[in-house]
Amino acid sequence: MKKSQMPRRQFLKIGGAVLATIPITIVSGRTDAATNAALRTALKYQGKPEGDKNCANCMQFVPGASATAMGGCKVIPGDTEISPQGYCSVWAKKV
Repeated sequence: MKKSQMPRRQFLKIGGAVLATIPITIVSGRTDAATNAALRTALKYQGKPEGDKNCANCMQFVPGASATAMGGCKVIPGDTEISPQGYCSVWAKKV
């Protein structure tokens, strides 16, 4: 028998380590979008407009890649899931 073959225990250890990293890899791939739930609640953020007031016409809104894409907000740092049709209590008309 040749010594170049991987022993069964070593194979199982490596295989187990690989399987253990799969969920971590999947979860880390989903961290592109982020929300700041505490600040959203404090500012009474909602995903729908308040009359003619919406994030798309607010001076604090940072637009996404397209007019309908999620964007950000200068007042809610780290939040990349702000809807252009959303609204919060710090809305200020874009000039």
